[in-house]
Amino acid sequence: MISDAKRIDNLRSQIRKHDYSYYVLDDPSVPDAEYDRLMRELIKLETQSSQLITHDSPTQRVAGFPLDSFKQVNHVVPMLSLSNVFSLEELEAFDKRIKDRLNNDEKIDYNAEPKLDGLAVSLLYEDGLLVQAATRGDGNTGEDITENVRTIRSVPLKLDGKKIPKKLEVRGEVFISKKGFAYMNDYARKYDQKEFVNPRNAAAGSLRQLDAKLTAQRPLEIFCYGVGLVEDGGLAENHNDMLKQLKEWGLRVCPLVELVKGVQGCWDFYEKILQQRERLDYEIDGIVYKVNLKRYQDELGFVSRAPRWATAHKFPAEEEITTVNEIEFQVGRTGTITPVAKLEPIFVGGVTVSNATLHNMDEIGRKDVRCGDTVIIRRAGDVIPEVVKVVLERRHKGVRKIKLPKQCPECGSEIVRPKDEVVARCIAGFLCPAQRKGALKHYASRNAMDIEGLGDKLVDQLIEKQLVNDLSDLYRLDEEALSNLERMGKKSVQNLLQAIEKSKQANFAKFLFGLGIREVGEATALALVDYFDYDLNKIMAADEDVLQQVPDVGPIVAKRIVEYFSHPSNKRLIHSLCSEIGIHWVVPKSNANNSNGVLSGNTYALTGTLTSMTRDQAAQAIRAKGGKVVSSISKNTTALVAGETAGSKLQKAEKLAVPVLSEQEFVALVNVE
Repeated sequence: MISDAKRIDNLRSQIRKHDYSYYVLDDPSVPDAEYDRLMRELIKLETQSSQLITHDSPTQRVAGFPLDSFKQVNHVVPMLSLSNVFSLEELEAFDKRIKDRLNNDEKIDYNAEPKLDGLAVSLLYEDGLLVQAATRGDGNTGEDITENVRTIRSVPLKLDGKKIPKKLEVRGEVFISKKGFAYMNDYARKYDQKEFVNPRNAAAGSLRQLDAKLTAQRPLEIFCYGVGLVEDGGLAENHNDMLKQLKEWGLRVCPLVELVKGVQGCWDFYEKILQQRERLDYEIDGIVYKVNLKRYQDELGFVSRAPRWATAHKFPAEEEITTVNEIEFQVGRTGTITPVAKLEPIFVGGVTVSNATLHNMDEIGRKDVRCGDTVIIRRAGDVIPEVVKVVLERRHKGVRKIKLPKQCPECGSEIVRPKDEVVARCIAGFLCPAQRKGALKHYASRNAMDIEGLGDKLVDQLIEKQLVNDLSDLYRLDEEALSNLERMGKKSVQNLLQAIEKSKQANFAKFLFGLGIREVGEATALALVDYFDYDLNKIMAADEDVLQQVPDVGPIVAKRIVEYFSHPSNKRLIHSLCSEIGIHWVVPKSNANNSNGVLSGNTYALTGTLTSMTRDQAAQAIRAKGGKVVSSISKNTTALVAGETAGSKLQKAEKLAVPVLSEQEFVALVNVE
């Protein structure tokens, strides 16, 4: 007679195979009634022998208790965003950039797949078992949603197959199908609950439920499209075959993925999917093209926060007609004056739109937008509402052209428009309440100092009551001042003060980004921190020529940085924040006290697969010894570290006579004391 343990193993194996047939192959292997019978038998046996229950059992998808909050997860390999193209001309330009960088005149093979309108997630498998799931977040840090993702039936709790890496991080898009969305809203109407606006919002809200039991009730699905971290295992040498590997291991991949050749192949795929768009059972907003060969991807690398080897070809945005009731001028954190059309509310692209940007006065003049006009509204890139054009035949007589105001609508200061810029600005700087609000919101945001509890409404109160007149005043707030503000109970006050105090030990790059220097985004801040070895004084003292030696820093960015640190009020602010308030940052060991390291003054590039460590670990080892890591080979590169299946960097190094180190030679080098 078969034992309970063997029968349980047998049932789990059968159920996993049926899940694979149903969710991955889209080809059910048994009737629902038979599947339910197997699951009921497994539940019964596990209940009778609870010691035999394992975390990867199909019965263990739903957690028993709600969470208090989501933990933060740091992505070892950042989850980058994609650049966009909107036309054939832009697609051709993307393809030309690829060929130019590769010095290749032949047609490029691209992996083409629909771009789902869902939520990007990361799935981490160790020894084939799902151990962690996280949201994309800001690309570097996301939220731990493991318990919720475990409830998604198309996410395998255990991978099956050959040559599965010991550690494998898979990227995918979680979504709700049109059929599932309709079911959810039918249920909401039946029980007099609030309906969901669109499938994407429904999916995002479902994934962020603190109680996994609620998530389990939502019809969430996933398509996997790529990988991040891989350790102790190899992947195929091209993207298309890598997706096939994922599918063989039990991960669900979009069935519409195709390998196409050149621009024409991309365009044909785009038009074909565009025709199918309305018939698909899930929302898509474009196509993603990825250079297929992995060695080409490695050679092309990344720019800022996006890979050079991939782009999203967005579908034409949805459009509607409405009326401009008035035009307001809003003030941004850097003083930018932006005209905004206040619209008769209209439902477009899945949301109700009542405001649309007009960008600047040149845009108003070009489109000739006036109050009272009938206009066509589009959600540009399916995100930002904008005015496309005026329906002139519906214009009433007597409507007047819009003029730029002479005074700031927030503080009454003069508005100027520099000759070399298209935007107008309020000259008051931090004296302007709107700019103070914008600067404080930016400083406290998640991608900057991440001061939890300092939301928009609270910032508005702090500025309006003149409790914060510059960023340093934030650190002088006390319990008495905060207790007098609306909706600030004792617990909220204590939590906020703790968050403000915690921010004093800052991440240097986030602090630099949080200062709000014009043109300095997150990627530029990281580049500055790395180039100047975590030394703020060096950054402040650098002139434009020196700054332009930093990757991603051009003449305009260099000029803005010098302007910022040359201004007396900004110098006083930096002194106050760092010397008086005590904001400081920990210099990573790889950057601290290593100026005299054995690799100091040397630069290294990495290519291929290393067997004794990951590429990230190799880069950390170089920095720990005082060296720098670069993404591309030049005649100034000290050496190239070449692992197995080395790419085109090896050929370029040989061409430029750059020394090449084997893995064994590299290990010996970084282990030198």
